Amino acid sequence: MPASPTAPPPSGTGGPARPRGRPPKTQDERDEGNRRRLIIDGAARLFRAKGFEGASTRDIAAAAGMRSGSPFYHFESKNALLHAVMQEGLERAVQSQQQALARLPPDAPPRARLAALVRHHFEILFGPEGDFIPVMLYEWRSLTPPQRASIARTKAVYEAQWMPVLEALHAAGRLRAEPAVARLLILGALNWAVQWYQPGGRLSLDALAEQALGLFIGGD
Repeated sequence: MPASPTAPPPSGTGGPARPRGRPPKTQDERDEGNRRRLIIDGAARLFRAKGFEGASTRDIAAAAGMRSGSPFYHFESKNALLHAVMQEGLERAVQSQQQALARLPPDAPPRARLAALVRHHFEILFGPEGDFIPVMLYEWRSLTPPQRASIARTKAVYEAQWMPVLEALHAAGRLRAEPAVARLLILGALNWAVQWYQPGGRLSLDALAEQALGLFIGGD
């Protein structure tokens, strides 16, 4: 039976191949993404240093190497930019935390898994993209209720990865506090390190992570 004129050509007949997956980004799209990233990173540094109210849109544009009105081609308001700083910072942290856990052997004991989580959290706090955490801690009230709900959902994903480890340590008698309470106390203590820890000082991040583990669950 002859093929219908509207039927697709059978495989191997040399018909046009259908593209698979997402098409590659154009140069304009890549440039747009880079500019957006520059704005977010610059805003995060300024919100941390000057506070949300103290950082002007002119400051933010200058930090990104742009004209004063340029950030608002990418964000509808300064408040929307604040939300993006927190949201995208958290999303990157969730992804890198998952990668840190995936690098461990499948049979890694709970202490080793907690060590990886603590060390990763310090990497986020003191790494080049860590400004969003102090901004999130100190500028939370500047968000709208829907924005807070959005951040809370992503934050819950990040913190949920700690629970199986803390529950295993609690079941083994290594962690005496309730796991959910312990998670809040541990993350609160780690976040406070931004107030006193000096990278490049007496304690390396590895040494700092070991000190934290000794405080939370003691030695082996």
